[in-house]
Amino acid sequence: MQIRCALVGMPGSGKSTVGRQLAHRAGVPFIDLDHRLEKMIGTTIRSFFETQGEARFRDLEAQVLAEVTQQPGGMVLSTGGGAVLRAENREVLRQFGNVLYLRASPEEIYKRVKHDKTRPLLQGGNPMEKLRELYAVRDPLYRETAHYVIETGRPSVSTLVSMVMMQLEMAHSAAVSAPASPSADQPSRTSH
Repeated sequence: MQIRCALVGMPGSGKSTVGRQLAHRAGVPFIDLDHRLEKMIGTTIRSFFETQGEARFRDLEAQVLAEVTQQPGGMVLSTGGGAVLRAENREVLRQFGNVLYLRASPEEIYKRVKHDKTRPLLQGGNPMEKLRELYAVRDPLYRETAHYVIETGRPSVSTLVSMVMMQLEMAHSAAVSAPASPSADQPSRTSH
């Protein structure tokens, strides 16, 4: 089985950490969309946000996402937390491969990222309030985009990677044994 999947979720939900280990275990390349963008723009995303604005960043993000998802072969793609804000990106991700939403509550995320100064949308003001606002807007979009929802609350990273692998293996087995269906839209499933 060759894995071709994308991880979506809030900033700090574990997309990069889980994605890197998942790719290693599956023997496929790992692509972090935010790192790819930083290489392209030649600065940090936070700095780019401050000088160019979020709209310009989202334009570049959509362009790079479209390019990466056209690459053939297996891979694990970790997206930025806001990649799902544009409908075109949600569609690109769903067509790319299995999309997994690493779901964490705003409170869990805050514990993980409260000292991280590299996250532009969490700087200044009340970061907990900002996380709740982002979650309220983005959670429905992550759910719309994802084929599977993986709860990240308590498990260790290696347990999460195992849960994701198991979900992808079950999806692969179901796809191989099922007759071709007229609709590619499958309801999201939640793993606990």
